[in-house]
Amino acid sequence: MKMKTNRLMAPLLATCLMLATVAHAQTPPPLQDVNPNRHMNIAVAQASIRQAYDAISAAQAANHDRLGGHGDRAKRLLDEASVELKAAALTANGE
Repeated sequence: MKMKTNRLMAPLLATCLMLATVAHAQTPPPLQDVNPNRHMNIAVAQASIRQAYDAISAAQAANHDRLGGHGDRAKRLLDEASVELKAAALTANGE
């Protein structure tokens, strides 16, 4: 019974790994869409987010994506922070 379970788990794990790799490869970096002429500090913050995102990508590559999903989660949170900064700029614009 244990041998049969192992035979079923190997293809399942390989499929999960393949799907995670494809999903990771298709994640676009956070947008830098705040006008620096209107909101210099917010634009600088967005640029810093992009630098952090790129550094995480480099760490993932250097560690062969063995960060336990934490790198991807950090990248999602950075993307969320970039969206919030855009919302802050729009609010400041009165939009």
